[in-house]
Amino acid sequence: MKIKPDLKTDIGGIKLANPVMTASGTFGYASEFEDLVDLNRLGGIIVKGLSLEPSMGNKPPRIVETACGMLNAIGLENVGIETFVKEKLPFFKKISTPVFTNIYGKRISDYALLAARIDELNEIAGIEVNISCPNVKAGGLAFGVVSETAAEVIKAVRKATSKPLMVKLSPNVTDITQIARAVEDAGADSVSLINTITGMSIDIETRRPKLANITGGLSGPAIKPVALRMVWQVARSVKIPVIGVGGIACAEDVIEFLIAGAAAVQVGTANFVNPRVTMDIVEGIEEFLIEKKISSLRDIIGTLQI
Repeated sequence: MKIKPDLKTDIGGIKLANPVMTASGTFGYASEFEDLVDLNRLGGIIVKGLSLEPSMGNKPPRIVETACGMLNAIGLENVGIETFVKEKLPFFKKISTPVFTNIYGKRISDYALLAARIDELNEIAGIEVNISCPNVKAGGLAFGVVSETAAEVIKAVRKATSKPLMVKLSPNVTDITQIARAVEDAGADSVSLINTITGMSIDIETRRPKLANITGGLSGPAIKPVALRMVWQVARSVKIPVIGVGGIACAEDVIEFLIAGAAAVQVGTANFVNPRVTMDIVEGIEEFLIEKKISSLRDIIGTLQI
């Protein structure tokens, strides 16, 4: 009889049954996957990014397939916090998996107001703070590309809520470890990385960009090596848990991120290819540990040998 290994992990005080989470923007508000995935078998669910007011996002076309991935310029379309509370939140009472809200804003005050509202919601376990958004007061420069502004956002959010904070880091920076340390010092309980890499695609017949927004975020297997490298760098630079994101499509990918130092992962673009991929990954991790006679997931985290 095979003894099932212990897949539990901990990210900033939140205990997960396994390390497989869903990435924001790729899993809707979870109810869309109810008939495809056993939501209670997931480690964590991160819902579509929320803003104070509803947002229609960018004009189409907003998605373009690329070699080994996709470009998206959805523009963080969402229902807004109050509609989320009224229409989406009740669903989470049906499941046991920890649910995180992803939040974003154009001003630091937006983040603080969102965090304060979410702090009142018992159904929400934690908050993922998206700092890859344009700061309108800085002429559109993303909050997360400068240590000082990244820290300012997290300090404001930290004051507004007692819920665990996960900060999603942008790869479009010179040194991601500096940003990671800045948000750690500002009160983050964990960091998730990486967000998408800025890219573009051109229609050679019309000589026009394929995205109406011209540029978009590259995700999928193409960015996995970059994400893995950055996770390894950040895991050695901070004391808080690191969540790996970027190009994860199978259990082997997850194992790589764990060995590099991640305590958990988020699965994103792969959900579009195979809506049941998260279930396949959980089963694959378990099979790997059994095959290698490893009793606990924690025994492989950060074990890269150099």
